[in-house]
Amino acid sequence: MIRIENLNKSFKDIKALDGVNMHVKKGSIYGLVGENGSGKTTLIKHIMGIYKQDSGELKVDGEAVYENNSCKQKIAYISDELYYFPQYTMEQMAKFYKKIYPSWRDERYREIQEKFKIDEKRRIGRLSKGMQKQVAFCLALASLPKIMVLDEPIDGIDPYMRKKIWNLIMDDVAAREVSILISSHNLKELENVCDHVGILHRGKMIIEKDLDHLRSDVNKIQIAFKDKFPDEIRNEIDVLYEEKIGSVYKFIVRGDKNRVISTFHKSSPMPILLDVLPLTLEEIFIYELGGTGYEIESVL
Repeated sequence: MIRIENLNKSFKDIKALDGVNMHVKKGSIYGLVGENGSGKTTLIKHIMGIYKQDSGELKVDGEAVYENNSCKQKIAYISDELYYFPQYTMEQMAKFYKKIYPSWRDERYREIQEKFKIDEKRRIGRLSKGMQKQVAFCLALASLPKIMVLDEPIDGIDPYMRKKIWNLIMDDVAAREVSILISSHNLKELENVCDHVGILHRGKMIIEKDLDHLRSDVNKIQIAFKDKFPDEIRNEIDVLYEEKIGSVYKFIVRGDKNRVISTFHKSSPMPILLDVLPLTLEEIFIYELGGTGYEIESVL
């Protein structure tokens, strides 16, 4: 649904996007992560047709999105900083959305509005930040988009309502094969919902993988030897991070788990302890950035 090839964007002497490649499949939930200043917001503004790239190709549902209203009508966008017309109520915003999105469904709006229990006669500006986010989701989901772009979508929403919103999104993915792009710093939440992940760093997409594949490709190894550690083994594994606590070493290693384990078992001397521990998406993000020269010590 979203295909980006070698996308470049500069602002004067600042290279915001540097040859970005990105692919969001139909009916998938894609997590876009990166440190502050990595280019996530700039990339999203290209996908929304706000910015025009300097070079490269960006297609949404097979079409260029910049200055293409029919293509933009397929996309619902919820930004971190919400904007509503001053003095507008939720009911008035619903009428506005109905004019913009041909796919709008009144019955869908009513169904979600009742679940959220928001008084649609109240001015949105007088609602809390969390309730304003709920209004945004209600309007976006009632538009029946093909693609949803969410920037820090659940910030300020209580846990109970978060679960309700994710359930609605997952239902749309399953029933209508909606494609979801989520940019968030809440990696634990992304880990629970995403099936693909892209890591953006200094304007470059350094990793783009299926989440299960990404987990299997980065391993946390805890290992100990009776005698001295065989230093030559470091030449046979791709170490992202290493630390020693007492006689136990902890390695974060990139590569196939079985091959890595086999490499350690073939060492001389053989290890007296070898455990493979699960890695979270947050840990993978930190250690992969460490491999790019990011100051991982300050993070850890």
